Amino acid sequence: MNKQFDLREEAKNHLLIAAHRGVYGGNIPCNTLDAFRAALFQKADMIELDVGKSRDGTLYVFHEGLEKVQLNCDRPLGSMTDAEIKTLRYVNLDRTPTANGINLLDEAFEFLKGKCYINVDKFALYPADIMRTVKRHGLMQQVVVKSPAEKMRLDAIEELAPEIPYIVIIKEEDRVTEEIFHRNINFIGIETVFSSEESPVAQDGYRERMHRRGLLLWGNGIVYNYKHVLSAGHSDDVSITGKPEAGWGWLARKGFDILQTDWPLQIRMYLEENNLYFKEKG
Repeated sequence: MNKQFDLREEAKNHLLIAAHRGVYGGNIPCNTLDAFRAALFQKADMIELDVGKSRDGTLYVFHEGLEKVQLNCDRPLGSMTDAEIKTLRYVNLDRTPTANGINLLDEAFEFLKGKCYINVDKFALYPADIMRTVKRHGLMQQVVVKSPAEKMRLDAIEELAPEIPYIVIIKEEDRVTEEIFHRNINFIGIETVFSSEESPVAQDGYRERMHRRGLLLWGNGIVYNYKHVLSAGHSDDVSITGKPEAGWGWLARKGFDILQTDWPLQIRMYLEENNLYFKEKG
């Protein structure tokens, strides 16, 4: 039986673990159905995936800009036809081709339907196309979208996706939540990005105020560029190399409701062993 999806209600019970591009490594590339299978096997509550678009206008699960690294291909995905994309294969960590091709967004949605929450990254690039796909698969409660708070992106959310659960990305200081509250947007949460614990959005008081207003807080363990710090150094890297209390523990104790990670099984084990996964009632 498929589970019921209500992110706010589920977050009252336990922290939600979001697997960044699924779980990948060895011979399993990210953003593939195998990576999603691995994430589900490791009990991720949510899977984050990227969306790209072919020259023919078809949506694929792929992080545009990484063609050389992940496909050993010099051409941008958007310059290729569907027929050309079908010939491509991801390479593994040794740069050896794998059996994994690039999945259609339709394929990913159908595979994940009823299984976990889905965070569609790069939503702001193709909002109309993505929303048509979300609705076609009946995933309005299962899919969560995020974007920075620029007016153009908020306008697109309000026009094309007012019902879909929406999380705004705020860096260092919050100057936008009041405006979003007054828009026709299903505003459920905030991803705070902060390079220092002194940043305004890193303060306990800020998180407490946002919680009182009914918003969920998304925290990042991931490190995709060490020069651009997402959570003041409280990261997956710190955690998985022997100091989880300084990484995952800090994020959990600070009241974040959703934690994005590249290590979902390990973070889940740590949180459960330290009584941080399930939330205290009352």
